[in-house]
Amino acid sequence: MKEADVELNVNGVKYRLRVEPRRTLVEVLRETLGLTGTKKSCNEGECGACTVLMDGLPVASCLVLAVDAQGREVVTIEGLSKGEELHPIQESFLKHGAIQCGFCTPGMVMAGKALLDRNPRPTLIEARKAVSGNLCRCTGYQHIINAILGVSGQF
Repeated sequence: MKEADVELNVNGVKYRLRVEPRRTLVEVLRETLGLTGTKKSCNEGECGACTVLMDGLPVASCLVLAVDAQGREVVTIEGLSKGEELHPIQESFLKHGAIQCGFCTPGMVMAGKALLDRNPRPTLIEARKAVSGNLCRCTGYQHIINAILGVSGQF
């Protein structure tokens, strides 16, 4: 298959790549750029493990073609921390015990961050809705919700 030139802005870094037009953003993030924090799971947009922010909005990167991300600002879980300093939402996930096996965590964190960027003091219902597209088999969700609300000092 013929490759296409694409320029991606990921975590504030511009990458010039040649990719097959059928490759998804999650594939390019993980396999080409080595950003393995974004998880690949269902490949159908059902589980939320591959959630990244694109222009500030949460998207399932398994449903976005890499070529369609050109000109957009993509932020992955790796883009949240500053060196060894975790982002407040990452700190809150640790503080509230919102991490079990960790597979869903990057997607949950990114969905929560998108909510908090839009609304720094979300309600319980808004927090639940924000992660409703993300599946977790370990925590029972309450610790995750507490972590999101904890960033704003509500929990």
